[in-house]
Amino acid sequence: MIVGLVVAVTVNIIVLSLSTRHHKKAYVPGRIALAIVAPFQKAVTRSVRFCKNIWSHYFALVSVTEENQVLKELLKEAVQKNNQLVEVELSNMRLRELLNFRKNMTGSFIAAEIISRDPSSWFKAVVIDKGQADGLSKGQPVVISEGIVGQIAEASAHQSKVLLIIDQNSAVDALVQRTRARGIIEGKSADQCFLKYVLRKHDVKVGDAVVSSGLDGVYPKGLQIGYVSGVIKRNSGIFQEVAVTPYVDFEKLEEVLVILSVPESVSAND
Repeated sequence: MIVGLVVAVTVNIIVLSLSTRHHKKAYVPGRIALAIVAPFQKAVTRSVRFCKNIWSHYFALVSVTEENQVLKELLKEAVQKNNQLVEVELSNMRLRELLNFRKNMTGSFIAAEIISRDPSSWFKAVVIDKGQADGLSKGQPVVISEGIVGQIAEASAHQSKVLLIIDQNSAVDALVQRTRARGIIEGKSADQCFLKYVLRKHDVKVGDAVVSSGLDGVYPKGLQIGYVSGVIKRNSGIFQEVAVTPYVDFEKLEEVLVILSVPESVSAND
């Protein structure tokens, strides 16, 4: 390209010089020279333009790449902020639901957030971010608007362990709301409980609501527990087998209310 450019310039200068000095005589040779030089000039012009385009496009692509990277970072930040806002909104909705539930009850409560779950398969328990410093102690009931969650099993200064009602070591004195048949709710599995010691003569049907009786001195009377999901009455024995599905979805627990105290009239027996 450089050689072509030099040749073209040189020939142009020579032809121009001859044409200037011998205008009439150089007319024919000048045209011949021009015809020879023109293709070189055209090639040189195209080559220069091609290189110029590549150079400008290269910088344009570099600029676009950098801008694209900046936009990706901004988009990532925007998505992250949006996710945080969604989480805050969902948390506010759950807290408002707990607050509305709290308004319908008497006594003192404290809201707590679940910070971990018991990893062992032996116990069904969660850990909340409130402890003795917040007034929590062993035995206090834990609830959400859907129903009973469990009770405080251990309390340290700033955290507490909540034993869920689906744990086999849990027990809640309960009633079948429709017929007032009594029994004890005990944990069975991840999603099920038993209502034990219900007499065979009592009327219990699938779909019946089960609530706390208030007789155990732990849970206030009338708190929702779950619904009857199975009834087996055998030919012998004095009790029937009643399966209860809790209203609480323990896999989705995030915030709870701990009942610090309830008025005597609420927890009293029938």
